[in-house]
Amino acid sequence: MKKATMNTILSLISTIDTPEADEVRAELNAELNKGAEQKAANAALYDAVKPIVMDELGDSTCTIGELWDAVADKLPDGFTKGKLQYAVTRLWIDELTRVEGKVNAYKRA
Repeated sequence: MKKATMNTILSLISTIDTPEADEVRAELNAELNKGAEQKAANAALYDAVKPIVMDELGDSTCTIGELWDAVADKLPDGFTKGKLQYAVTRLWIDELTRVEGKVNAYKRA
């Protein structure tokens, strides 16, 4: 079921005051908030890593591979090259400049 549908059902039954409605509201809220803790933990991890990566980038360009080689030992356990690539190409792209090429390179904007 889509989140929009669950939110609609939740708003429709919000005025009903029965034990069954309370149970359905509780289940819908649990489903809608599922994964919120993991999402918050991931956001905190990316926030912690960002200064390390941005300091390393500087004004010179480098590829994701080169950046990974430079910062891998400074990053927390479990932070992979794939996560670095996701952060650089999706999360922080507004703060970086992408230099197109056979292999894209990045530098601070």
